[in-house]
Amino acid sequence: MYPRVAPSINLSRGLASQVQTTKACMQNWTSVVGLEIHAQLLTDSKLFSGSSTKFGVPLNTAVSYFDASLPGTLPVLNRKCVELGIKTAAALGCRINEMSMFDRKHYFYADLPVGYQITQQRAALANNGELIFPVIVPGKKPYYKKTRLLQLQLEQDSGKSLHDDVLKRSLVDLNRAGAPLIELVFAPDLETGEEAASLVKELILILKCLRSCSCKMEEGALRVDANISIHRNGEPLGVRTEVKNIGSVRSISQAISYEIQRQFVVVTNGDVVTNETRSWDAITRSTVAMRDKEVLQDYRFMPEPNLPPLRLNLATEGVLTNDLISVQSITNALPELPEDTRKHLMNKYQLNQDIAVILVNESKLLDYFLNIMDDMQGLPGKLVANFLINDVLTFCNKANIDVDNCQLTCVHLENILAALHTGTINLQAGRQLIELLNSDPAQNAKTLIKELNMEQIIDDATIEQFCRQAMERQDQAVKQYKNGKKKALLAIVGEVSRLSNQRANMKAVAMYLEKILKS
Repeated sequence: MYPRVAPSINLSRGLASQVQTTKACMQNWTSVVGLEIHAQLLTDSKLFSGSSTKFGVPLNTAVSYFDASLPGTLPVLNRKCVELGIKTAAALGCRINEMSMFDRKHYFYADLPVGYQITQQRAALANNGELIFPVIVPGKKPYYKKTRLLQLQLEQDSGKSLHDDVLKRSLVDLNRAGAPLIELVFAPDLETGEEAASLVKELILILKCLRSCSCKMEEGALRVDANISIHRNGEPLGVRTEVKNIGSVRSISQAISYEIQRQFVVVTNGDVVTNETRSWDAITRSTVAMRDKEVLQDYRFMPEPNLPPLRLNLATEGVLTNDLISVQSITNALPELPEDTRKHLMNKYQLNQDIAVILVNESKLLDYFLNIMDDMQGLPGKLVANFLINDVLTFCNKANIDVDNCQLTCVHLENILAALHTGTINLQAGRQLIELLNSDPAQNAKTLIKELNMEQIIDDATIEQFCRQAMERQDQAVKQYKNGKKKALLAIVGEVSRLSNQRANMKAVAMYLEKILKS
């Protein structure tokens, strides 16, 4: 009897409730996730030709004779690509190989004119690295995860097929053909979409720090494929599916989480997961079948006859006697990496690990923090970091804008922090200033404080007046407080905030209310 093959499933409606009913069973299952990531190296020219790698140039204008596969043309290896590959491998703790080889991987697509891709399948540039990275899940405490990097290899990209639905024809743009890539093959050490997204986020921070890749996923500079399977605890790994070309960090988490749930529902329904390639539809938020992998494709790998072995100098001492690239020289010049920055923040500014993780993961927040600490050395680092995370980052999340697109300047934030630190304004006014200055960056915080009458009320007589009015309006809360219900004080404090248009000093208000209510 042949097993039933699962139909295409949509988790968005009925299946979602079905997942909820089977959650009790999910604790007996384990999900397994491995990533394959392609990063375009940040060079001016391609891997084997002198054509430009600039994004957005007119179609088919960055194409050499070699890229177009004209007879008689030969590849010439770009030294800069090798150096960036070595730099990335060293930052990820890889064993960099003294000799690596190039192979031909054969497959026939219209956007691959020569009929094969030059890659490093059998003898890669580097192997056996690892990446230890923080996993950030909203509402939970960050934790660290380790994954193995099995292989890092150099390879060329293919071109791009363009489909015209109106004219019913397909065209080919070869601008990307031959663009330099590194492929990073990670072991299946992850379990969730959040872990996968956090891995990619950390890798992006590292690649940007190294200036190896722009990591602009919207331009195709970083592309992620995820291999996903589930299995019952104690049993062999299940059949995996591959989700191709996920286009953003947020989509990585969503796509993998969806696919794990989809597979779980498939097996609990008595069906079987098929070995197939799927794509992520960001509109429907579901994975969609592309093609099955039941017949293993034969890529007919063979050594690339037009490229000699790539040899590197692994010596740790001495002077070079030839033109080999020195791995030690590249390793010695590595910049401070994200995890080193986290430790530096913790040691210099006495920040805890969770705060350091968030600051480093949001590069613009980190820039804000370092600039403010340089300009306002009297402020405690924890105060500045908490303001950036609890107020600036929270504002960006609520406004649904990326922190990198935030319009606030360091001067804006320094003026707000100075006013908060001196007690000129309270935190509510500070949050209002964040919103106003982001919408109109030409404004000045000091001017807005005066024009909008945002100064904090600290006068004792005025505060007493507001407190007595609030007690009259919240007489029930007053009785509850006097009967021992201490939380009732919050209702009275809230009433003072409303009466004072959120300008009263809440610390002084709370102290005065406790004093008068106990008398």
